[in-house]
Order: sequence, then structure tokens, then C-alpha cells
Amino acid sequence: MSSLPPFNIVLVEPEIPPNTGNIARLCAATGTVLHLVEPLGFSLDDRQLKRAGLDYWDSVQVRLWPGLDDLWRAFPQGRFLYLSTKVSRSYLDAEFRPGDFIVFGKETRGLPEELLRRNGDRAITIPMPGDGAVRSLNLSTSAGIVLYEALRQSGRLG
Repeated sequence: MSSLPPFNIVLVEPEIPPNTGNIARLCAATGTVLHLVEPLGFSLDDRQLKRAGLDYWDSVQVRLWPGLDDLWRAFPQGRFLYLSTKVSRSYLDAEFRPGDFIVFGKETRGLPEELLRRNGDRAITIPMPGDGAVRSLNLSTSAGIVLYEALRQSGRLG
């Protein structure tokens, strides 16, 4: 295992249990810490959440936060990158570092526009070269795409 700090996936107010379960499984597979920012749209005991994460829940470090401000205060030196369909800078142009916090908003609304404005230099998107018929990717798909690019950049894929 690497001596570098783990990456961090942050889900702000996640709403759909299977998405969070799939992301927990992704985190377990990659040694990534999963941060959940309340309010959650489900209980952590939700059957669908547990089923999506299968039997990997014991292998993932999950941290629960009352609000995003609490997470920021706990990691004042943390480097936060914000994913959104509302910005134009591609995640492929971002330089990821071990220990980064990769932040995703709720499935139905994403991250608040004010947060994105305040952090424009750290707001990134996943380009979708299609005809525009699809406005966003599934949350767990997006987390996997971006996390694996961060892992690739940090040399953690072997």
C-alpha cells in the first residue's frame, strides 16, 4: 500500500442509496475515504445502500459530516475540487494530488452555484461530447471516472 495520503470522495447531501453504495464499493476498492455530508436522502441502514456496497462496507472508511463547513474546518489545509455540469474546465486539465477531496453534489441539483463561483479555479466537469441530449452522468459513474484519473496521475494504478 502507498505511503501517500488517500484520496477523498465527498458526497454532499446524496439522495439515492444505490449510488452511495456503489461509490462506497469504489472507495473500498481504491483505498479512498468516503465523506458523506448531511442531510442524507436515506438512512445508512438502508437495504438498497447496503446491497449496492455488497459486503465491502467493512473495507471502506466512511466519515459523516453535519455540513460542508464542518468538513472544511476539520481539514483547513485540504485541497478541494468541485465537480459540476455547470462549469467548463475538464477534469482532464486538473492536476490531482494525493489527499485531494473530490466533491460531488446531490443527484438532483448538484453543488450550489455560489460554491462554484467562490471556487471557480477548483471547479471541474466531465466533458460529454454527445449531442447534448444527456445533461449529466450518473453520480457513481462520475465518481469512478474522476477518481481513476486521480489515481492514474498519482501512479497508483500499477
